[in-house]
Amino acid sequence: MSILLETHNISKKYGNHQALSEVSLQVEKGTIFGLLGPNGAGKTTLIRIINQIISPDSGTVYFDGEPLSPNHQFRIGYLPEERGLYRSMKVGEQALYLSGLKGMPTTEAKKALRYWFERLDITDWWDKKVEELSKGMSQKVQFVITVLHKPELLILDEPFSGFDPLNEGIIRDELLELHRQGATIIFSTHRMDTVEELCQDIAMIDRSRLVLSGPLHYIKRQNALHQWEVVLDPVNANTLTLPDDFQLISHFTTEHSTRLLVQDIRNQGINPLLQWLVAQPGLQLHSIREVLPAVKDIFINVAKNNTSAV
Repeated sequence: MSILLETHNISKKYGNHQALSEVSLQVEKGTIFGLLGPNGAGKTTLIRIINQIISPDSGTVYFDGEPLSPNHQFRIGYLPEERGLYRSMKVGEQALYLSGLKGMPTTEAKKALRYWFERLDITDWWDKKVEELSKGMSQKVQFVITVLHKPELLILDEPFSGFDPLNEGIIRDELLELHRQGATIIFSTHRMDTVEELCQDIAMIDRSRLVLSGPLHYIKRQNALHQWEVVLDPVNANTLTLPDDFQLISHFTTEHSTRLLVQDIRNQGINPLLQWLVAQPGLQLHSIREVLPAVKDIFINVAKNNTSAV
């Protein structure tokens, strides 16, 4: 798969504060990419550089194999965390104005707006002023403006902030449909459930530096804690004596099964544990699987252990 966006050694400093330190990452075409990091880590600075709102002190950004230039803004859609609509303007008037800034002819923009307003059931908002809309309503409008020109790259900074569950689901479905149509999507979010559900690749910035990057399944495997979930017929777990180098972390028994969480202390793999389970008289094994860490746990662990000086 080819690379759509690439940053090479991006650095940015504000006075004495180092916002980014030689950040290099790649975003493949057609992927949903999660950009993670604690508050103040440098994520928004990187996003603003990619959107050419600010310039890096050093380093280069490449878009589709070319050094990033003003012409590329027409192929990028950006939904900032701090929404940028003019409160005193009418929704339709503003949408047409902003679509023009993305290079869309008025006739084409009106057609696209009609499609999106009908799709999201907001046609009666056209003549409303933004100040008359709720936060969730204005976010819907900003989403439409962001995707209107069919950008190849969508950069979304906390895109679900402020939405109720119903409208969050609607926007999530629309984003997945845009992805199916070929859009590449970058999420910057603190919502780890969103990352788990949607992202194929992730990167994490902490204290201005890139501290983690790659396919999500690979990162989970890299950070595995060597734990196994074992499901048996109901049994008194306290009577089990596990083989050497395996430790029972927790257990839970219901009417139908007993679930064990077992720590593989020396990372021996599944075979010694499986052989022991099969050899035990009276034990009926239902399933066994490795328990991989959640993105939230990886995030916390990496941030806690990152001692990079800036």
